[in-house]
Amino acid sequence: MVFTNRTEAGHSLAWRLEKYAGRDDVVVLGVPRGGVTVAFAAAQALHLPLDILLLRKLGVPDHEELAFGAIASGGVRVLDGLTLRELAISPYQVEAVTARERSELERRELAYRGSRPALSVTGKTVILIDDGVATGASVLAAIRTLRQRQPAKIVVAVPVAPAAVCDRLCSEADELVSVVSPRHFVAVGQFYDDFSQVSDEEVIDMLSRNQRLQTAA
Repeated sequence: MVFTNRTEAGHSLAWRLEKYAGRDDVVVLGVPRGGVTVAFAAAQALHLPLDILLLRKLGVPDHEELAFGAIASGGVRVLDGLTLRELAISPYQVEAVTARERSELERRELAYRGSRPALSVTGKTVILIDDGVATGASVLAAIRTLRQRQPAKIVVAVPVAPAAVCDRLCSEADELVSVVSPRHFVAVGQFYDDFSQVSDEEVIDMLSRNQRLQTAA
């Protein structure tokens, strides 16, 4: 299955998440940037409030597309010990990459949210949405961050995730929804006709639009 774009992927997720529609104890969190477009489409279809949860992949030096871990808002870091050992990544390199990505995470947090406080998730069902999952490290960091905020339930919802990663995430999330779970996986982008980059301005606009609609409801 190939999605036309992230909006179509969000509608596909919304159909599978219909039991959560219109509930006042449910919050949707999108992972910037691309995941926010998917989350916005799903949140609009389900009539739910939208916020963000920032994640940053920790990329292998000189091969940044390959992750050795991830960080999330709130200071949580998840490392892939096997990748670190196999590629002989030093503790110094780990800390240097972490510091750089933490700086970018903090920049985006300020740019996207400004002075607006994060939506409370305590005691609520959180639907965490990204545009796809490759290794699962970022989502694991997100789940562990959210656990600190004491939600009632964490639902990870993604258009695509490899079958092996789904098995791993199922042990950490309370519920996993994946439209496509291929056994042969190369990259998230192969499952989209349009996988163009989402801008900071688009993320800010989607958050503002959802907030206006929630206020008017």
